[in-house]
Amino acid sequence: MNLLLTITLSLASLLPQAEDAFWRDSIPQEMKQSYIAYGEQYLGKAWTALPWTVFAENKITGNRVNYEGICFEKRRHLAALVMAEIVEGKKRFTSDIINGIGSFCEETWWGIPAHYGKRIPLQELQEVDLFNAETASLIVWTRYMLEKQLNNFSPDICKRIDQEIENRILKPALTKDYWWKTAGMNWNPWICSNWLACVLICEKNEDRKAEAITQIEKATQAFIDAYPEDGGCDEGPGYWDRAAASMFEVLRLLPDGSCFDASADKIRKMATYTYKTYIGHDYCVNFADAHENKAVQQVNIVYPFGYWLNDKTMREFGAYLGRTKQVLTQPAKLYDKSGNFPTLGRELFFLRDIRHFIAEKPQEPLIKDAWLPNLQIMTARRGGLFTAFKGGHNGESHNHNDVGSFVVYADGEPLFIDPGVGEYTAKTFSNRRYEIWTMQSGYHNLPQINGIDQKDGKDFAARVISHKDGQLTLDIAGAYPAEAKVKTWKRTISAMKSGIIVTEDFELNETTAPTRLMLITTNRHALKHISYNANQLEASIEDISKQLDPLLQGMWGQEMYRIVLTVKSSKTKQQIRYCIK
Repeated sequence: MNLLLTITLSLASLLPQAEDAFWRDSIPQEMKQSYIAYGEQYLGKAWTALPWTVFAENKITGNRVNYEGICFEKRRHLAALVMAEIVEGKKRFTSDIINGIGSFCEETWWGIPAHYGKRIPLQELQEVDLFNAETASLIVWTRYMLEKQLNNFSPDICKRIDQEIENRILKPALTKDYWWKTAGMNWNPWICSNWLACVLICEKNEDRKAEAITQIEKATQAFIDAYPEDGGCDEGPGYWDRAAASMFEVLRLLPDGSCFDASADKIRKMATYTYKTYIGHDYCVNFADAHENKAVQQVNIVYPFGYWLNDKTMREFGAYLGRTKQVLTQPAKLYDKSGNFPTLGRELFFLRDIRHFIAEKPQEPLIKDAWLPNLQIMTARRGGLFTAFKGGHNGESHNHNDVGSFVVYADGEPLFIDPGVGEYTAKTFSNRRYEIWTMQSGYHNLPQINGIDQKDGKDFAARVISHKDGQLTLDIAGAYPAEAKVKTWKRTISAMKSGIIVTEDFELNETTAPTRLMLITTNRHALKHISYNANQLEASIEDISKQLDPLLQGMWGQEMYRIVLTVKSSKTKQQIRYCIK
Protein backbone atom coordinates (compact mmCIF):
# COMPACT_ATOMS: atom_id res chain seq x y z
CA MET A 1 0.00 0.00 0.00
CA ASN A 2 1.53 3.37 -1.00
CA LEU A 3 1.97 6.29 1.41
CA LEU A 4 -0.75 8.43 -0.19
CA LEU A 5 -3.39 5.71 0.14
CA THR A 6 -2.25 4.91 3.69
CA ILE A 7 -2.62 8.54 4.77
CA THR A 8 -5.99 8.88 3.03
CA LEU A 9 -7.26 5.81 4.88
CA SER A 10 -5.76 7.17 8.09
CA LEU A 11 -7.67 10.43 7.69
CA ALA A 12 -10.89 8.58 6.96
CA SER A 13 -10.46 6.58 10.16
CA LEU A 14 -9.80 9.79 12.10
CA LEU A 15 -12.71 11.79 10.71
CA PRO A 16 -15.70 10.57 8.67
CA GLN A 17 -16.61 12.60 5.59
CA ALA A 18 -19.89 14.43 5.17
CA GLU A 19 -21.79 11.61 3.48
CA ASP A 20 -21.18 9.38 6.49
CA ALA A 21 -24.34 8.85 8.58
CA PHE A 22 -22.37 9.76 11.69
CA TRP A 23 -23.12 13.45 11.18
CA ARG A 24 -26.87 12.91 11.06
CA ASP A 25 -27.16 10.11 13.62
CA SER A 26 -24.61 10.95 16.32
CA ILE A 27 -24.79 14.72 16.74
CA PRO A 28 -27.54 15.84 19.18
CA GLN A 29 -30.51 17.40 17.42
CA GLU A 30 -30.19 20.78 19.16
CA MET A 31 -26.57 21.04 18.09
CA LYS A 32 -27.45 20.22 14.49
CA GLN A 33 -30.24 22.78 14.50
CA SER A 34 -27.89 25.45 15.83
CA TYR A 35 -25.39 24.86 13.01
CA ILE A 36 -28.16 24.76 10.42
CA ALA A 37 -29.83 27.95 11.64
CA TYR A 38 -26.51 29.75 11.74
CA GLY A 39 -25.71 28.63 8.20
CA GLU A 40 -29.16 29.67 6.95
CA GLN A 41 -28.41 33.32 7.66
CA TYR A 42 -25.77 33.15 4.94
CA LEU A 43 -27.87 31.36 2.30
CA GLY A 44 -27.85 33.44 -0.90
CA LYS A 45 -25.62 36.09 0.66
CA ALA A 46 -23.08 37.61 -1.73
CA TRP A 47 -19.42 36.81 -1.12
CA THR A 48 -17.45 39.81 0.09
CA ALA A 49 -14.56 41.26 -1.87
CA LEU A 50 -11.60 42.30 0.27
CA PRO A 51 -10.67 45.93 -0.60
CA TRP A 52 -7.02 46.73 -1.28
CA THR A 53 -7.49 50.19 0.21
CA VAL A 54 -8.49 48.63 3.54
CA PHE A 55 -5.61 46.14 3.28
CA ALA A 56 -3.27 49.10 2.86
CA GLU A 57 -4.47 50.85 6.02
CA ASN A 58 -2.05 48.84 8.14
CA LYS A 59 0.91 50.36 6.30
CA ILE A 60 -0.65 53.85 6.06
CA THR A 61 -2.30 54.40 9.46
CA GLY A 62 -1.32 51.31 11.46
CA ASN A 63 -4.92 50.05 11.61
CA ARG A 64 -5.28 46.30 11.18
CA VAL A 65 -8.71 45.58 12.65
CA ASN A 66 -10.74 47.06 9.77
CA TYR A 67 -9.37 44.57 7.25
CA GLU A 68 -9.35 41.70 9.73
CA GLY A 69 -13.02 42.31 10.53
CA ILE A 70 -14.02 41.96 6.87
CA CYS A 71 -11.62 39.08 6.24
CA PHE A 72 -12.60 37.02 9.29
CA GLU A 73 -16.32 37.50 8.70
CA LYS A 74 -15.92 36.10 5.18
CA ARG A 75 -14.23 33.02 6.62
CA ARG A 76 -16.94 32.69 9.25
CA HIS A 77 -19.43 32.82 6.35
CA LEU A 78 -17.85 29.77 4.68
CA ALA A 79 -17.41 27.80 7.91
CA ALA A 80 -21.06 28.38 8.80
CA LEU A 81 -22.29 27.08 5.45
CA VAL A 82 -20.01 24.04 5.56
CA MET A 83 -21.02 23.05 9.08
CA ALA A 84 -24.70 23.44 8.18
CA GLU A 85 -24.31 21.24 5.10
CA ILE A 86 -22.37 18.55 6.97
CA VAL A 87 -24.94 18.09 9.74
CA GLU A 88 -28.02 18.48 7.51
CA GLY A 89 -26.79 16.62 4.44
CA LYS A 90 -29.48 17.84 2.05
CA LYS A 91 -27.25 19.83 -0.34
CA ARG A 92 -29.13 23.06 0.44
CA PHE A 93 -25.89 24.90 1.14
CA THR A 94 -23.74 23.38 -1.60
CA SER A 95 -24.18 26.08 -4.26
CA ASP A 96 -23.24 28.83 -1.82
CA ILE A 97 -20.21 26.82 -0.69
CA ILE A 98 -19.06 26.32 -4.29
CA ASN A 99 -19.36 30.05 -4.97
CA GLY A 100 -17.50 30.72 -1.74
CA ILE A 101 -14.63 28.45 -2.77
CA GLY A 102 -14.47 30.32 -6.07
CA SER A 103 -14.32 33.64 -4.25
CA PHE A 104 -11.53 32.43 -1.99
CA CYS A 105 -9.55 31.10 -4.93
CA GLU A 106 -9.74 34.54 -6.54
CA GLU A 107 -8.32 36.29 -3.45
CA THR A 108 -4.72 37.29 -4.11
CA TRP A 109 -3.41 36.29 -0.67
CA TRP A 110 -5.16 34.71 2.32
CA GLY A 111 -3.20 36.30 5.16
CA ILE A 112 -3.53 39.63 6.96
CA PRO A 113 -1.73 42.92 6.17
CA ALA A 114 0.09 43.06 9.52
CA HIS A 115 2.09 40.00 8.39
CA TYR A 116 2.81 41.22 4.86
CA GLY A 117 5.57 43.43 3.51
CA LYS A 118 3.62 45.19 0.77
CA ARG A 119 0.82 47.74 0.80
CA ILE A 120 -1.29 45.50 -1.46
CA PRO A 121 -1.20 41.69 -1.86
CA LEU A 122 0.73 40.32 -4.84
CA GLN A 123 0.03 37.00 -6.52
CA GLU A 124 3.71 36.12 -6.72
CA LEU A 125 4.38 36.87 -3.03
CA GLN A 126 2.76 33.95 -1.19
CA GLU A 127 4.12 34.20 2.34
CA VAL A 128 2.98 31.63 4.91
CA ASP A 129 1.63 33.52 7.89
CA LEU A 130 -0.90 32.53 10.56
CA PHE A 131 -4.00 33.41 8.58
CA ASN A 132 -2.83 32.31 5.17
CA ALA A 133 -2.35 28.91 6.82
CA GLU A 134 -5.59 29.17 8.80
CA THR A 135 -7.62 30.00 5.69
CA ALA A 136 -5.91 27.16 3.82
CA SER A 137 -6.99 24.80 6.60
CA LEU A 138 -10.58 26.00 6.29
CA ILE A 139 -10.51 25.36 2.54
CA VAL A 140 -8.87 21.93 2.71
CA TRP A 141 -11.19 20.61 5.43
CA THR A 142 -14.10 21.83 3.28
CA ARG A 143 -12.56 19.94 0.37
CA TYR A 144 -12.09 16.79 2.45
CA MET A 145 -15.53 16.79 4.05
CA LEU A 146 -17.52 17.68 0.92
CA GLU A 147 -15.33 16.02 -1.70
CA LYS A 148 -18.17 13.90 -3.12
CA GLN A 149 -20.56 16.86 -3.46
CA LEU A 150 -17.89 19.06 -5.03
CA ASN A 151 -16.86 16.36 -7.51
CA ASN A 152 -20.49 15.74 -8.45
CA PHE A 153 -20.72 19.40 -9.48
CA SER A 154 -17.29 19.46 -11.13
CA PRO A 155 -14.06 17.52 -10.46
CA ASP A 156 -12.23 20.72 -11.39
CA ILE A 157 -13.16 22.31 -8.06
CA CYS A 158 -10.97 19.97 -6.02
CA LYS A 159 -8.25 20.24 -8.64
CA ARG A 160 -8.38 24.04 -8.36
CA ILE A 161 -8.22 23.84 -4.57
CA ASP A 162 -5.21 21.54 -4.80
CA GLN A 163 -3.45 24.01 -7.12
CA GLU A 164 -4.17 26.95 -4.84
CA ILE A 165 -2.97 25.08 -1.76
CA GLU A 166 0.20 24.04 -3.55
CA ASN A 167 1.01 27.61 -4.60
CA ARG A 168 -0.02 29.32 -1.36
CA ILE A 169 1.12 26.78 1.28
CA LEU A 170 2.77 23.57 0.16
CA LYS A 171 5.57 25.02 -1.98
CA PRO A 172 6.54 28.05 0.12
CA ALA A 173 6.24 26.21 3.46
CA LEU A 174 8.42 23.37 2.22
CA THR A 175 11.09 25.40 0.45
CA LYS A 176 11.50 28.55 2.58
CA ASP A 177 13.48 28.66 5.80
CA TYR A 178 10.82 30.49 7.81
CA TRP A 179 11.77 31.74 11.28
CA TRP A 180 8.68 30.18 12.83
CA LYS A 181 9.95 26.64 12.10
CA THR A 182 12.30 26.92 15.09
CA ALA A 183 10.20 29.24 17.27
CA GLY A 184 9.00 28.41 20.77
CA MET A 185 5.81 30.46 20.43
CA ASN A 186 2.38 30.18 18.85
CA TRP A 187 3.35 30.80 15.22
CA ASN A 188 5.15 27.45 15.05
CA PRO A 189 2.39 24.97 15.98
CA TRP A 190 -0.44 27.21 14.77
CA ILE A 191 0.99 27.20 11.24
CA CYS A 192 2.26 23.61 11.42
CA SER A 193 -1.15 22.23 12.40
CA ASN A 194 -2.72 23.90 9.36
CA TRP A 195 0.19 23.08 7.07
CA LEU A 196 -0.10 19.42 8.06
CA ALA A 197 -3.80 19.36 7.18
CA CYS A 198 -2.92 20.77 3.74
CA VAL A 199 -0.21 18.16 3.28
CA LEU A 200 -2.41 15.22 4.25
CA ILE A 201 -5.36 16.30 2.11
CA CYS A 202 -3.83 18.00 -0.93
CA GLU A 203 -0.21 16.94 -1.44
CA LYS A 204 -0.06 14.40 -4.31
CA ASN A 205 3.71 13.99 -4.54
CA GLU A 206 4.76 11.28 -2.10
CA ASP A 207 8.36 12.49 -1.75
CA ARG A 208 7.28 16.05 -0.98
CA LYS A 209 4.64 14.71 1.40
CA ALA A 210 7.25 12.77 3.33
CA GLU A 211 9.64 15.75 3.40
CA ALA A 212 6.89 18.10 4.61
CA ILE A 213 5.91 15.72 7.41
CA THR A 214 9.55 15.44 8.43
CA GLN A 215 9.85 19.25 8.55
CA ILE A 216 6.63 19.55 10.56
CA GLU A 217 7.85 16.94 13.05
CA LYS A 218 11.15 18.79 13.39
CA ALA A 219 9.45 22.16 13.86
CA THR A 220 7.05 20.73 16.44
CA GLN A 221 9.94 19.20 18.37
CA ALA A 222 11.72 22.57 18.29
CA PHE A 223 8.60 24.17 19.76
CA ILE A 224 8.43 21.56 22.54
CA ASP A 225 12.16 21.84 23.26
CA ALA A 226 11.93 25.63 23.55
CA TYR A 227 9.19 25.40 26.16
CA PRO A 228 10.16 25.48 29.84
CA GLU A 229 10.11 22.17 31.69
CA ASP A 230 7.12 23.33 33.77
CA GLY A 231 5.01 23.53 30.59
CA GLY A 232 4.20 27.20 31.16
CA CYS A 233 3.11 29.44 28.28
CA ASP A 234 4.81 32.83 28.62
CA GLU A 235 2.33 34.22 26.08
CA GLY A 236 -0.46 33.68 28.61
CA PRO A 237 -3.64 31.58 28.57
CA GLY A 238 -5.05 33.78 25.80
CA TYR A 239 -2.49 32.29 23.41
CA TRP A 240 -2.39 28.79 24.89
CA ASP A 241 -5.11 27.61 22.50
CA ARG A 242 -2.85 28.48 19.56
CA ALA A 243 0.36 27.28 21.20
CA ALA A 244 0.16 24.00 23.15
CA ALA A 245 -3.35 23.29 21.83
CA SER A 246 -2.22 23.66 18.21
CA MET A 247 0.75 21.43 19.02
CA PHE A 248 -1.78 18.79 20.11
CA GLU A 249 -3.52 19.14 16.74
CA VAL A 250 -0.23 18.38 15.01
CA LEU A 251 0.31 15.28 17.16
CA ARG A 252 -3.25 14.09 16.56
CA LEU A 253 -2.88 14.31 12.78
CA LEU A 254 0.61 12.88 12.37
CA PRO A 255 0.53 9.39 10.85
CA ASP A 256 3.03 8.29 13.49
CA GLY A 257 3.34 10.45 16.59
CA SER A 258 5.60 8.02 18.43
CA CYS A 259 8.63 10.21 17.66
CA PHE A 260 7.41 12.50 20.44
CA ASP A 261 7.27 9.82 23.15
CA ALA A 262 10.40 11.21 24.82
CA SER A 263 8.60 14.53 25.27
CA ALA A 264 5.42 13.00 26.69
CA ASP A 265 5.89 14.35 30.23
CA LYS A 266 6.47 17.92 29.03
CA ILE A 267 3.53 17.68 26.61
CA ARG A 268 1.32 16.68 29.53
CA LYS A 269 2.55 19.66 31.56
CA MET A 270 1.92 21.97 28.60
CA ALA A 271 -1.66 20.76 28.57
CA THR A 272 -2.24 21.21 32.31
CA TYR A 273 -1.23 24.88 32.09
CA THR A 274 -4.76 25.62 30.91
CA TYR A 275 -6.36 24.60 34.20
CA LYS A 276 -3.50 25.69 36.43
CA THR A 277 -4.19 29.26 35.28
CA TYR A 278 -7.98 28.97 35.54
CA ILE A 279 -9.55 31.32 38.09
CA GLY A 280 -13.24 30.44 38.14
CA HIS A 281 -16.50 31.77 36.64
CA ASP A 282 -14.91 31.27 33.21
CA TYR A 283 -12.02 33.68 33.93
CA CYS A 284 -8.38 32.87 33.16
CA VAL A 285 -5.20 34.53 34.36
CA ASN A 286 -4.53 36.96 31.52
CA PHE A 287 -0.88 38.01 31.73
CA ALA A 288 0.74 39.30 28.49
CA ASP A 289 -1.17 39.99 25.26
CA ALA A 290 -4.54 38.61 26.26
CA HIS A 291 -7.37 39.61 23.93
CA GLU A 292 -9.78 37.68 26.09
CA ASN A 293 -9.98 37.22 29.86
CA LYS A 294 -12.29 34.23 29.56
CA ALA A 295 -11.93 30.69 28.27
CA VAL A 296 -14.25 31.00 25.26
CA GLN A 297 -11.53 30.15 22.71
CA GLN A 298 -10.74 26.90 24.53
CA VAL A 299 -14.23 25.37 24.40
CA ASN A 300 -13.71 22.92 21.53
CA ILE A 301 -10.09 21.98 22.27
CA VAL A 302 -9.69 21.45 26.03
CA TYR A 303 -11.85 18.32 26.12
CA PRO A 304 -10.27 16.64 23.04
CA PHE A 305 -6.78 17.38 24.39
CA GLY A 306 -7.68 16.02 27.83
CA TYR A 307 -9.35 12.95 26.29
CA TRP A 308 -6.25 12.28 24.15
CA LEU A 309 -4.04 12.49 27.25
CA ASN A 310 -6.55 10.71 29.49
CA ASP A 311 -6.23 13.60 31.94
CA LYS A 312 -9.34 13.40 34.13
CA THR A 313 -9.09 16.99 35.41
CA MET A 314 -8.72 18.35 31.90
CA ARG A 315 -11.55 16.21 30.52
CA GLU A 316 -13.88 17.41 33.27
CA PHE A 317 -12.75 21.00 32.72
CA GLY A 318 -13.50 20.68 29.01
CA ALA A 319 -16.94 19.28 29.83
CA TYR A 320 -17.53 22.18 32.24
CA LEU A 321 -16.52 24.80 29.67
CA GLY A 322 -18.77 23.22 27.07
CA ARG A 323 -21.78 23.15 29.40
CA THR A 324 -21.12 26.73 30.53
CA LYS A 325 -21.00 27.92 26.92
CA GLN A 326 -24.10 25.91 25.95
CA VAL A 327 -22.13 23.98 23.36
CA LEU A 328 -24.71 21.15 23.36
CA THR A 329 -27.56 23.48 22.46
CA GLN A 330 -26.14 26.60 20.77
CA PRO A 331 -22.61 25.77 19.53
CA ALA A 332 -22.76 28.00 16.47
CA LYS A 333 -23.24 31.12 18.61
CA LEU A 334 -19.62 30.68 19.72
CA TYR A 335 -18.54 31.48 16.16
CA ASP A 336 -19.12 35.17 16.82
CA LYS A 337 -16.86 35.00 19.89
CA SER A 338 -14.14 32.77 18.53
CA GLY A 339 -11.50 35.48 18.47
CA ASN A 340 -10.59 35.15 14.82
CA PHE A 341 -12.97 32.80 13.01
CA PRO A 342 -13.99 29.22 13.66
CA THR A 343 -11.34 26.61 12.98
CA LEU A 344 -13.30 24.07 10.96
CA GLY A 345 -11.02 21.09 11.59
CA ARG A 346 -11.00 21.74 15.33
CA GLU A 347 -14.80 21.91 15.40
CA LEU A 348 -15.15 18.68 13.43
CA PHE A 349 -12.75 16.72 15.60
CA PHE A 350 -14.56 17.97 18.70
CA LEU A 351 -17.85 16.68 17.25
CA ARG A 352 -16.23 13.35 16.42
CA ASP A 353 -15.90 12.73 20.17
CA ILE A 354 -19.20 14.34 21.14
CA ARG A 355 -20.62 11.18 22.76
CA HIS A 356 -17.62 10.93 25.07
CA PHE A 357 -18.00 14.62 25.83
CA ILE A 358 -21.68 14.20 26.72
CA ALA A 359 -20.86 11.33 29.07
CA GLU A 360 -18.15 13.31 30.87
CA LYS A 361 -18.86 14.75 34.31
CA PRO A 362 -18.40 18.54 34.17
CA GLN A 363 -16.19 19.95 36.92
CA GLU A 364 -14.46 23.29 37.45
CA PRO A 365 -10.75 22.77 38.18
CA LEU A 366 -10.53 24.96 41.26
CA ILE A 367 -6.89 24.13 41.98
CA LYS A 368 -5.74 25.22 45.44
CA ASP A 369 -2.11 25.93 44.51
CA ALA A 370 0.02 25.85 41.39
CA TRP A 371 3.65 26.77 40.90
CA LEU A 372 5.42 27.05 37.56
CA PRO A 373 9.08 27.46 38.57
CA ASN A 374 10.49 28.20 35.12
CA LEU A 375 7.84 30.74 34.26
CA GLN A 376 7.85 31.96 37.90
CA ILE A 377 4.07 32.03 38.21
CA MET A 378 2.22 31.13 41.38
CA THR A 379 -1.53 30.72 41.71
CA ALA A 380 -3.26 30.26 45.05
CA ARG A 381 -6.88 29.92 46.16
CA ARG A 382 -7.97 30.56 49.74
CA GLY A 383 -11.62 30.79 50.63
CA GLY A 384 -13.26 33.09 48.10
CA LEU A 385 -9.99 34.73 47.07
CA PHE A 386 -7.75 33.77 44.16
CA THR A 387 -4.39 35.33 43.36
CA ALA A 388 -1.80 34.85 40.64
CA PHE A 389 1.67 36.37 40.98
CA LYS A 390 4.32 36.41 38.26
CA GLY A 391 8.05 36.93 38.03
CA GLY A 392 9.87 36.08 34.83
CA HIS A 393 11.48 38.73 32.64
CA ASN A 394 10.49 41.55 30.32
CA GLY A 395 11.61 39.85 27.13
CA GLU A 396 8.92 37.17 27.05
CA SER A 397 6.79 36.50 23.98
CA HIS A 398 4.00 39.09 23.73
CA ASN A 399 5.65 40.74 26.73
CA HIS A 400 4.27 43.48 28.91
CA ASN A 401 6.54 45.14 31.45
CA ASP A 402 4.88 43.28 34.30
CA VAL A 403 7.58 41.50 36.34
CA GLY A 404 6.23 41.11 39.87
CA SER A 405 2.63 41.94 39.03
CA PHE A 406 -0.29 40.06 40.54
CA VAL A 407 -4.06 39.77 40.16
CA VAL A 408 -6.76 39.16 42.77
CA TYR A 409 -10.26 37.78 42.15
CA ALA A 410 -12.94 37.62 44.83
CA ASP A 411 -15.62 34.93 44.58
CA GLY A 412 -14.58 34.33 40.97
CA GLU A 413 -14.97 37.96 39.94
CA PRO A 414 -12.16 40.44 39.13
CA LEU A 415 -10.96 42.76 41.88
CA PHE A 416 -7.40 43.78 40.93
CA ILE A 417 -6.61 42.98 37.33
CA ASP A 418 -4.11 42.91 34.51
CA PRO A 419 -5.79 45.06 31.80
CA GLY A 420 -4.54 42.81 28.99
CA VAL A 421 -4.08 44.34 25.55
CA GLY A 422 -6.25 46.48 23.31
CA GLU A 423 -6.71 46.24 19.58
CA TYR A 424 -3.54 45.32 17.74
CA THR A 425 -2.08 48.00 15.48
CA ALA A 426 1.19 48.34 13.58
CA LYS A 427 2.57 50.05 16.70
CA THR A 428 1.92 46.97 18.84
CA PHE A 429 4.76 45.01 17.24
CA SER A 430 7.08 47.92 16.47
CA ASN A 431 9.92 49.55 18.39
CA ARG A 432 7.27 51.87 19.86
CA ARG A 433 5.41 49.02 21.57
CA TYR A 434 6.09 50.24 25.08
CA GLU A 435 4.56 53.63 24.37
CA ILE A 436 1.21 51.81 24.58
CA TRP A 437 -0.18 52.21 28.09
CA THR A 438 -1.26 48.58 28.52
CA MET A 439 2.36 47.48 28.03
CA GLN A 440 3.73 49.72 30.78
CA SER A 441 4.40 48.63 34.36
CA GLY A 442 2.64 51.77 35.60
CA TYR A 443 -0.64 50.19 34.47
CA HIS A 444 -0.04 46.89 36.20
CA ASN A 445 -0.17 46.10 39.90
CA LEU A 446 3.40 47.19 40.52
CA PRO A 447 5.55 49.80 42.24
CA GLN A 448 6.75 52.89 40.42
CA ILE A 449 10.10 53.41 42.09
CA ASN A 450 11.44 56.94 42.42
CA GLY A 451 8.96 57.82 39.66
CA ILE A 452 10.48 55.21 37.30
CA ASP A 453 8.69 52.32 35.58
CA GLN A 454 10.15 48.98 34.51
CA LYS A 455 12.21 48.56 31.34
CA ASP A 456 11.64 46.06 28.53
CA GLY A 457 14.17 43.37 27.66
CA LYS A 458 15.17 39.91 28.83
CA ASP A 459 17.78 41.32 31.22
CA PHE A 460 15.06 43.05 33.25
CA ALA A 461 13.98 40.12 35.39
CA ALA A 462 12.90 38.87 38.80
CA ARG A 463 14.79 36.62 41.16
CA VAL A 464 12.93 34.00 43.18
CA ILE A 465 13.73 34.22 46.89
CA SER A 466 11.33 31.57 48.18
CA HIS A 467 8.08 29.75 47.44
CA LYS A 468 5.93 27.58 49.67
CA ASP A 469 2.21 26.88 50.15
CA GLY A 470 0.70 29.91 48.48
CA GLN A 471 3.49 32.30 49.42
CA LEU A 472 6.03 33.61 46.93
CA THR A 473 8.81 36.14 47.46
CA LEU A 474 10.48 37.75 44.46
CA ASP A 475 13.19 40.37 44.24
CA ILE A 476 11.92 42.54 41.39
CA ALA A 477 14.61 45.23 41.60
CA GLY A 478 16.25 43.79 38.48
CA ALA A 479 13.20 44.69 36.38
CA TYR A 480 13.91 48.42 36.84
CA PRO A 481 16.58 50.52 35.10
CA ALA A 482 19.46 52.15 36.96
CA GLU A 483 17.68 55.50 37.24
CA ALA A 484 15.13 53.91 39.61
CA LYS A 485 18.02 53.71 42.10
CA VAL A 486 16.67 50.53 43.69
CA LYS A 487 19.02 48.14 45.47
CA THR A 488 16.49 45.42 46.38
CA TRP A 489 12.72 45.18 46.25
CA LYS A 490 11.45 41.97 47.82
CA ARG A 491 7.76 41.60 47.14
CA THR A 492 5.92 38.80 48.94
CA ILE A 493 2.40 37.65 48.14
CA SER A 494 0.88 35.45 50.85
CA ALA A 495 -2.49 33.83 50.17
CA MET A 496 -4.41 33.30 53.40
CA LYS A 497 -8.04 32.74 54.30
CA SER A 498 -8.04 36.16 55.96
CA GLY A 499 -6.87 37.85 52.76
CA ILE A 500 -4.03 38.34 50.30
CA ILE A 501 -1.12 39.86 52.21
CA VAL A 502 1.31 41.95 50.16
CA THR A 503 4.67 42.82 51.70
CA GLU A 504 7.00 45.34 50.08
CA ASP A 505 10.45 45.05 51.66
CA PHE A 506 12.78 47.41 49.81
CA GLU A 507 16.01 49.33 49.93
CA LEU A 508 16.83 52.23 47.63
CA ASN A 509 20.21 53.74 46.93
CA GLU A 510 18.56 57.14 47.35
CA THR A 511 15.12 58.73 47.21
CA THR A 512 14.67 61.18 44.37
CA ALA A 513 10.88 61.13 43.90
CA PRO A 514 7.84 59.61 45.64
CA THR A 515 7.48 55.86 45.21
CA ARG A 516 3.96 54.76 44.31
CA LEU A 517 2.23 51.38 44.40
CA MET A 518 -0.25 50.91 41.51
CA LEU A 519 -3.37 48.76 41.58
CA ILE A 520 -5.65 48.43 38.54
CA THR A 521 -9.35 47.68 39.00
CA THR A 522 -12.74 47.93 37.31
CA ASN A 523 -14.42 48.42 40.70
CA ARG A 524 -14.60 52.08 41.72
CA HIS A 525 -15.06 50.95 45.34
CA ALA A 526 -12.07 48.58 45.32
CA LEU A 527 -10.14 50.72 47.80
CA LYS A 528 -12.52 49.43 50.48
CA HIS A 529 -10.98 45.99 49.96
CA ILE A 530 -7.49 47.21 50.93
CA SER A 531 -6.37 47.44 54.53
CA TYR A 532 -3.22 49.55 54.89
CA ASN A 533 -1.34 51.72 57.37
CA ALA A 534 -2.32 55.34 56.71
CA ASN A 535 0.90 56.46 58.37
CA GLN A 536 2.84 54.71 55.61
CA LEU A 537 0.63 55.14 52.55
CA GLU A 538 -1.64 57.79 51.07
CA ALA A 539 -4.33 56.57 48.67
CA SER A 540 -5.78 58.24 45.58
CA ILE A 541 -7.88 56.99 42.66
CA GLU A 542 -7.50 57.85 38.98
CA ASP A 543 -10.23 57.20 36.42
CA ILE A 544 -8.55 55.70 33.33
CA SER A 545 -11.78 54.62 31.62
CA LYS A 546 -11.21 56.91 28.62
CA GLN A 547 -8.13 54.91 27.69
CA LEU A 548 -10.19 51.78 26.99
CA ASP A 549 -10.67 50.89 23.33
CA PRO A 550 -13.60 48.71 22.15
CA LEU A 551 -11.68 45.46 22.71
CA LEU A 552 -10.81 46.33 26.30
CA GLN A 553 -14.37 47.49 26.91
CA GLY A 554 -15.54 44.11 25.67
CA MET A 555 -13.31 42.43 28.25
CA TRP A 556 -13.86 44.67 31.27
CA GLY A 557 -16.82 46.94 30.65
CA GLN A 558 -16.81 50.72 30.42
CA GLU A 559 -14.89 51.57 33.60
CA MET A 560 -11.30 51.14 34.80
CA TYR A 561 -9.44 52.81 37.66
CA ARG A 562 -5.90 53.05 38.95
CA ILE A 563 -5.52 53.12 42.71
CA VAL A 564 -2.26 54.81 43.71
CA LEU A 565 -0.78 54.14 47.14
CA THR A 566 1.97 56.73 47.60
CA VAL A 567 4.74 55.94 50.08
CA LYS A 568 4.85 58.87 52.51
CA SER A 569 8.33 58.39 53.96
CA SER A 570 11.49 59.21 52.04
CA LYS A 571 13.52 56.62 53.96
CA THR A 572 15.64 54.48 51.68
CA LYS A 573 14.94 51.25 53.58
CA GLN A 574 11.36 50.32 54.45
CA GLN A 575 8.88 47.48 54.87
CA ILE A 576 5.26 48.09 53.96
CA ARG A 577 2.45 45.61 54.35
CA TYR A 578 -1.15 45.77 53.18
CA CYS A 579 -3.99 43.27 52.92
CA ILE A 580 -6.56 42.68 50.20
CA LYS A 581 -9.78 41.00 51.26
